[in-house]
Parts: sequence; C-alpha cells; structure tokens
Amino acid sequence: MTIVCRGIRGATTCDENTREAILEATRDLLQRIIAANGVRPEDIASAIFSTTPDLTAEFPAVAARELGWLDAALLCTHEMAVPGSLPRCIRVLIHWNTTRRAEEIVHVYIRGAHTLRPDRSAIQAPAETSGQ
Repeated sequence: MTIVCRGIRGATTCDENTREAILEATRDLLQRIIAANGVRPEDIASAIFSTTPDLTAEFPAVAARELGWLDAALLCTHEMAVPGSLPRCIRVLIHWNTTRRAEEIVHVYIRGAHTLRPDRSAIQAPAETSGQ
C-alpha cells in the first residue's frame, strides 16, 4: 500500500479563555480524532491549530505535545474575525501520513463546533483517555 499525506480536520469550542479550558478542549478533540482514525504520533507530519481571536490564554499545540506529538511540526494561528462567527472555537488541520483513502478519513466536529459541519459532527461523551 502506498503511504500518502492526508488532511484530518476537526473543531471544538471551549467555555472560557483560560489555559485549562483551551488545553482540555484541544485534548478532547485530538483524542477523538486519534480514536476515530487510529492516528499514531509518528505518522503525523504536521498540524495547524487556529483559534478565534477571543482565545489567547494558551497555544492549543501544547495539548498535542502533552499527547506525545513531539516530532511533528506544529503551528498556532488565529482565525479571521468574521462578524457573527462561532466564538471560542479551536480548529485543527492535521497532515497525516497514511494508507487510507480520503473518503476513509474521519473528521471530528464537537461541542459548539458541530454547527460548523453538522454532516461531520460527533456529539457524544468525552473520548476515552489512556492515562492522559
């Protein structure tokens, strides 16, 4: 099988602009993406995290590092400040080296971000953690 680089998209929201809220929401999102796709840290080429301008207390990439994403290139940025857009939103685009076809990738939109992509939303209990 040929390994190609595929994108995995996801988004979530957090209740407040605190370090703890940003890291908890990001960890929850990443753990769901990992579980849904069988992602291993060594297969992640890079990830781009964005937040709405109202989230400034911490970089979401810190949560990825805490999950063991030590060799992947990570970048954090802000989304455009579009009037009426979803507040306190964290988005991620993961570049994943995989043998899966594009249609097999599971994109994850949770919490308030389910409104961004209702066709891909995953409203459920928090993802299982493995000692994290």
